[in-house]
Amino acid sequence: MSEHPSRDYRETVFLPETAFPMRAGLPKAEPEMLKKWEESDLYHSVRKARQAKNAPLFVLHDGPPYANGNIHIGHALNKILKDFVVRSKFLMGYDVDYVPGWDCHGLPIEWKIEEQFSARGRRKDEVPAAEFRKACREYAAEWIGVQREEFKRLGVLGEWDERYATMDFDTEAKVTAEFHKFLMSGQLYRGSKPVMWSPVERTALADAEVEYHPHVSPTIWVKFPVLNGPVPGDVVIWTTTPWTIPANRAVSFNPKVAYSSFKVEAIEENLEFEPWVSVGDCLIVADKLVEDVFKAAKVARWSKVASVDPTGWTLQHPLFDVGGPGGYDFDVPMLAGDHVTDDAGTGFVHTAPGHGADDYLVWLKHGYSLDSIPDTVDPDGAYYPHVPLFAGLKVLETEGKKAGKFGDANKVVMEKLIEAGNLLARGRVDHSYPHSWRSKAPVIFRNTPQWFIRMDGETNLRATALKAISETAFYPDQGRNRIGSMVETRPDWLISRQRNWGTPLAMYVDKKTGEPLKDEAVNDRIIKLIASEGADAWFTRPDEDFLGNGYNPADYEKVTDILDVWFDSGSTHAFTLEGRDNTHSPADLYLEGSDQHRGWFQSSLLESCGTRGRAPYKAVLTHGFVLDEQGEKMSKSKGNVVAPQDIAKESGVEILRLWVALSDYSDDLRIGKQIIQTTVDAYRKLRNSLRYLLGALNGYTDAEAVDYQDMPSLERYILHHVHELDAKVRAAYDAYDFAGVIRPVADFASQTLSSLYFDIRKDSLYCDKPSDVKRRACRTVLNILFERLTAWLSPIMAFTTEEAWSYRYPDAPENLYRTLPAVPAEWHNAAEAARWGKIEEVLSVVTAALEEKRRDKVIGSALEAAPTVFIDSEPLLAAFDGIDAAEVFRTSQAVLSASVGPDDAFRLNEVKDVSVVVHIAHGNKCQRSWRILPEVGSDPRYPDLSLRDAAAVAEWDAARGG
Repeated sequence: MSEHPSRDYRETVFLPETAFPMRAGLPKAEPEMLKKWEESDLYHSVRKARQAKNAPLFVLHDGPPYANGNIHIGHALNKILKDFVVRSKFLMGYDVDYVPGWDCHGLPIEWKIEEQFSARGRRKDEVPAAEFRKACREYAAEWIGVQREEFKRLGVLGEWDERYATMDFDTEAKVTAEFHKFLMSGQLYRGSKPVMWSPVERTALADAEVEYHPHVSPTIWVKFPVLNGPVPGDVVIWTTTPWTIPANRAVSFNPKVAYSSFKVEAIEENLEFEPWVSVGDCLIVADKLVEDVFKAAKVARWSKVASVDPTGWTLQHPLFDVGGPGGYDFDVPMLAGDHVTDDAGTGFVHTAPGHGADDYLVWLKHGYSLDSIPDTVDPDGAYYPHVPLFAGLKVLETEGKKAGKFGDANKVVMEKLIEAGNLLARGRVDHSYPHSWRSKAPVIFRNTPQWFIRMDGETNLRATALKAISETAFYPDQGRNRIGSMVETRPDWLISRQRNWGTPLAMYVDKKTGEPLKDEAVNDRIIKLIASEGADAWFTRPDEDFLGNGYNPADYEKVTDILDVWFDSGSTHAFTLEGRDNTHSPADLYLEGSDQHRGWFQSSLLESCGTRGRAPYKAVLTHGFVLDEQGEKMSKSKGNVVAPQDIAKESGVEILRLWVALSDYSDDLRIGKQIIQTTVDAYRKLRNSLRYLLGALNGYTDAEAVDYQDMPSLERYILHHVHELDAKVRAAYDAYDFAGVIRPVADFASQTLSSLYFDIRKDSLYCDKPSDVKRRACRTVLNILFERLTAWLSPIMAFTTEEAWSYRYPDAPENLYRTLPAVPAEWHNAAEAARWGKIEEVLSVVTAALEEKRRDKVIGSALEAAPTVFIDSEPLLAAFDGIDAAEVFRTSQAVLSASVGPDDAFRLNEVKDVSVVVHIAHGNKCQRSWRILPEVGSDPRYPDLSLRDAAAVAEWDAARGG
């Protein structure tokens, strides 16, 4: 035959044809699609369509981000996960309610506005409350607008025009109404106790607002002279907060700990300084800790005087000799307490009931009154003027370059202890210290009157919350134990803050009794005015407007503290899930970062349990934090910040969405240039699969469809895969396991489809007659695959699946309108799955044998080969009954032999009973399909074609009048 065909057959080959571009151009295409979705009001249109069909309702309640600054990669992770939930529930046939919201009150915004006024020469206390709050409101509103557009750019669907914000007037009124429920139920009380206080922010902090960071603190060993003990000596305490010594009122011990009096026999020699201990001194410490204490005090040798029981002892304050009359001339009792251990320190605990939770509790337990707890430190972190020796000294600096640093108090207290002769030793310790979550500055424990919600007592909020936790589903399940342990041990909920920008504790207190005024008529007036004028009304209107004619304002104290912002956000269920159409409460799902077990998840739980007796959610899902590629926390100083805005501009949001889906969000996630590039590669493979399907389905109509029972074995095998994968996808979406969707679907697309099915069937698809049943069956399956892939992937690859759908069905409704139909039961075909499992075993050996011949340049392509495959296994050989082995191997010819191959045949160790000898295909090359066959030239009309190709071209010519 001539090497040059007499005719160019390319036009007769049914190659894939589509305008769907190989290069996505996502940064440009995505905004255009977003505009289209917005113009069509896609989210509401789909909801209306679902409601018309009485679809079940699914409610995802949004945890509010803070309205301050551009969104970061953590925001993007959170909102994309929420969009996966919304879209996957739509896919499964639900009506989905999702209202995005914002947290607007609190310190960060207040600080920004303080800075703005300060830059104009005005201190905050010079600015009227209404003016200051108006500036805060405008600042938050501006950032809500910015963040809303950034969230929408991520492809996130929701009630964007009906968003909620904790600063809206009606919202502030509803939060106030929730607060009044605690007031009226008796769960609210005012107590004076030590709370974590931020002098920098001048406010109390709740546990959820505190985080722990490494810190270096001074540490001191202090002697308390014994006044009435059976043996002479000094009780020694150890503390890392020297500044609390002026507030000392007791020393605690544990009756279960062994204590003794030890006499100093010798001091270490060649010391650089004179020690504060002398030979003959008697020091009383826990037996287990004597060596540590004396090492710190530079004692070389000591002896035990006697074992002691400190019960009933009275001590002298260590500042007694320097405080002067009326200074520290009071007795210091010894108090038994279970919180004392002999694990570290001295076995005795310096007790300042105004500066520590355990100190406070043990003081009250021994019958001392709240009035006996001294106030030593003011809101600015300085000693009050009445504190002897130390008045005005700063415990913590709050202004200037030293803001957030510990002041001179520690130093001066130690100097006075030295002067009094009661400092035994000092040093430094690295330990974990509480810091404000927002200012990052250290906090102190400070006794101050605050408002609390009881965790225990008659209403037993703790028990109600723990029961609700047990009834809630958690993803992952360990979240249940985490939040449960926090609720089980947390103290009463501190809800008052001494700031300006927030929802007030809008109530009055009777000046005579100290009890809050409980009057529903007063509450109603408060709520109505706040609803119409905002919480500003509480600070600007006269008391008569709230109290009415029944009360004399002079008899009542107006509470001007604001509510803990966690109470604000914890109340969002009350005004977002209640009082609106087409939603329900409790929500089906809350979804936030794992830190919200101590934050929003918990405050929402407590608020709802305290007012409704149940959780506001049926399920809670948590995700980790985003780190850089090395697992380091992102920071601008390190230069390792990955911004979602940059990814959107450079690669497209679809890449970000795919990265989220491919990651295990239950743990911390990593992102960086290499990870983004890997995600881009994964995206291209999935896009190319969709593009191939679109091209191969060019011109397909339902008239081509082949019934399942008429399909070849390979098509039934692929549909079995679809059946199995559909079940996996549904289960994964139901469990919010998005990696459990994308990974098996991506593997199916790249391995089962691209590497097996598409490769095997491309000869039939390109070269068989359009009327051929095998080709029609293939196109039928390709149509099914397109429908399934664009559905399975639509919640994750929202932009790309919508693009592919619109290319195929330009006049159809958006892809989001679709629900995932059930898979026909007949597609489950275990026999075909088993059969093709055996075929793929044999195929793996043939493919490896052909690859070896290609490397050795014996053949150029598989179509130049005619392998003889020796199969010494009846089940493996039987699997090929009715199967064209050459088509499976992608060779021109193939022979299967039920025998053992020669010794030099190609083998794979992992596949027994199969060997291959690769021969060169004999015959002529078909100029249309490129297969080498002896029959080429048998049809005189087409002397350079195989019989199959000749018949296809004849049909092609006849259809065109050729």
